[in-house]
Amino acid sequence: MDNPFNDRGVSVTRNALSSAGQVFPLRDIVDVRVVTVQKNKPVPIVISVAGLIGAIVGAVLHSPAGLVCGIMLIVVGWLTWITQDVTHRLIVKTADGEREALMSTDREFVERVGAAVQRAKTAAAAPKA
Repeated sequence: MDNPFNDRGVSVTRNALSSAGQVFPLRDIVDVRVVTVQKNKPVPIVISVAGLIGAIVGAVLHSPAGLVCGIMLIVVGWLTWITQDVTHRLIVKTADGEREALMSTDREFVERVGAAVQRAKTAAAAPKA
């Protein structure tokens, strides 16, 4: 591999993938794949529904504290939803199993790292001339 990959703290050389303090020797890597993890839906929905129930009970019982707590939980559920990101992970398969090597919200970056690992493995497997 003539041009090693080095970007955002991730490097791929002709010998290894280094990411987040982990080093994966290329000879041990069997395969790499990109996995997308979607937003967690149940947690914000449960928080918001609990808040809605609390707000309704607070309103029915004329309890300002119950109403305020319910509204606050609704807001917390909404904030939980909007602050979540869809993440992309580079999974490295070795003889010992699969491990997460990289996680980012930028899918293109994760795919570039995966492609760099594949290129490095191909270059290492090519016969030396």
